[in-house]
Amino acid sequence: MDQLALFFALLLAAVVMVPVGDKIGLPSPVLMTIFGGVLALIPTIPNVSLPPEYILPLVLPPLIYAAAQRTSWRQFAANKRPIFLMAVALVFVTTACVAAVANALVPGLGIAGAVALGALVAPPDPVAATAVAGNVGLPRRLVSALEGEGLFNDVTAITLYHVAIAAAVTGTFSLPVAAGELVLSGVVAVAVGLALGWGASKLLGYLGDATLQTGLTLLVPFASYVLAEELKGSGVLAVLTTALYLSSSKAVDADDVQGRLAGQTFWSIVDTLVTGVAFGLIGLELHTIVGTMREDWHQLLPAALAVVAVVVILRLLWLLPAAWLAQRLHRLKDVDEDIPRNWRETVVVWWSGMRGVASVALALAVPLSVDPGAGGGAFPGRDAIIFIAFAVVIVTLIFQGLTLPWLVRRLKVRADSAVERELERQLAIRVAKASRRRLREIEEVEDLPEEVSEALARRAWDVSVRISPEIVDEERRAAHVQRVARLKKMRELQGELLSAARHEVLAARGEAGIDPEVVDRVLHQLDLRSYRGT
Repeated sequence: MDQLALFFALLLAAVVMVPVGDKIGLPSPVLMTIFGGVLALIPTIPNVSLPPEYILPLVLPPLIYAAAQRTSWRQFAANKRPIFLMAVALVFVTTACVAAVANALVPGLGIAGAVALGALVAPPDPVAATAVAGNVGLPRRLVSALEGEGLFNDVTAITLYHVAIAAAVTGTFSLPVAAGELVLSGVVAVAVGLALGWGASKLLGYLGDATLQTGLTLLVPFASYVLAEELKGSGVLAVLTTALYLSSSKAVDADDVQGRLAGQTFWSIVDTLVTGVAFGLIGLELHTIVGTMREDWHQLLPAALAVVAVVVILRLLWLLPAAWLAQRLHRLKDVDEDIPRNWRETVVVWWSGMRGVASVALALAVPLSVDPGAGGGAFPGRDAIIFIAFAVVIVTLIFQGLTLPWLVRRLKVRADSAVERELERQLAIRVAKASRRRLREIEEVEDLPEEVSEALARRAWDVSVRISPEIVDEERRAAHVQRVARLKKMRELQGELLSAARHEVLAARGEAGIDPEVVDRVLHQLDLRSYRGT
């Protein structure tokens, strides 16, 4: 099997593992990692030859863009304290603690190499955490907290990583310079993200066609990442800023229904495929790492286990007081934050701290050598850094990922279904009021027949009731259910008629003298009518 065949095998597995994971109750990223490890055991499977410096630019932009589409600026602003505590402060603390342990246990690693190791294992993977958490029925606010942490912790960790690598390669380090680079990286990233977000929103309006709009959204995150990196900014933060700008209300055309549906479908596919391939590569690379360290791995195993223990235990020791403090602030100031509300939820958030794609990519991207001015030679402890990083990823991803569903069930942590239903009810009421308000405005300028006005008002109310049946009393709800049942039956029958029409048109496509392009155009019209239910 060659590299291309291996790539398509991972793509196929990425699609198949989603329903398999849903059926057996296990997250697909974990299954893909195991699948990659199993593939690596087959002698005919080639070693992965993707250059490490390409992994982050190819994998992170689409994954971050897809994840950021599910949140908003307002949500980040409301959760600034939890995000700072988890995505900034905890990353610094984890980096420092891991660096201290690694420097003491791994001979020849050096302080800079130890800090680089600490930085690359510090951030939990946003894709792994949300994919696992989303499949086990966690409360939406906990999933949002994990998403917020995962989206911002890469920014902090990757910046620390680059500072440490530069210090190791050049042999020089200046705290003021490093702090200045950190600030500059953030400022450049935000500027690039906002500029590209604004430009992309204007271009999306100009393109009009849903296919072209979706194609542009695929290019935007890569452009944002690469441009920010070229200007010495944080590519991750730039992509995050661009995605949040494009998902904001001022950049979204509320009436672009086709473009929004096409974009959501497209990005759901991209997210599934890229996630699957990325975690499959982790499993494939594991066998390569163990193979290259066949003689030395047992010597590094104690240090690897110590680092794993530091990463896992420190997160719990940090979360317990942080969650307690956040809960007190929540009660005293009545702030609306996505935080754990009790010790059970805190334990689940702790166990959701799985490492993944970013840690692997950063470990593999450690330079092979240092500058001649810094003494030259091989990068100190590079093999140890890669081995320990993979140990952290495998233990947290496989062990914690496989046991998280059991832990959630054991602790009886469930989604806030009542809260979500109440929000749906409030939105349904707002939908009904907005529709009625617009209908009154139309009636003021147009002479609508009374039966038309009543029909429009009834349809507007029906839409709201479909969103949340709880906005009406039991009697009206029962009448609505009966009306929906009749409409459903009509749609089923109409669907049968349209199905017969589609079969006839498809049969005509193979007849002599029939232009396939005209047939496809007619078929597209029938498909749209079937989709709209009209």
